[in-house]
Parts: sequence; C-alpha cells; structure tokens
Amino acid sequence: MKKILYFTAPWCGPCQTLGPIIESLSGQINYEKVNVDENQDLSIQYGVRNVPTLLLLENGKEVSRLVGVQSKEAILEFYNR
Repeated sequence: MKKILYFTAPWCGPCQTLGPIIESLSGQINYEKVNVDENQDLSIQYGVRNVPTLLLLENGKEVSRLVGVQSKEAILEFYNR
C-alpha cells in the first residue's frame, strides 16, 4: 500500500502554499500530514531536515522523496510512479 508522509510545520511559509495543494488531492492520494514540531521522532527516523518534505512509502518503506513546494501534477506523478 502506498502512502505519502507530508512533513510540515505551522511556521513554514512554503508549507502553507503546499497544504491546499495536498488537500485538493485527498481523493486521489493516500497521505498523512506530519507536524515536525509535534513529531520530532518521526522526523528524525526519516532524516527530514527541510519542510515541506513528501516521502512516498510503499509497504512502510521509503521509496522516494520530494522537498519543497510541488505542483499538483508533480505530486500525482510522484505518487503514481
């Protein structure tokens, strides 16, 4: 099963841009929003150093990663590879 972990923070300007794009894809992709301030252990586990970061997991393992603001099309392509 595929899932995107969307690492974000409330103080992050680019995250505020990416948030509505991710939310608009909620019917097309499986994702979980992760606040890096509240989930530091998970951020450390995956080596997330910048936000926003999108991690594509398949069967619980990271298979790809995108950092920074992405277009709707880029996220769909990322998810559907």
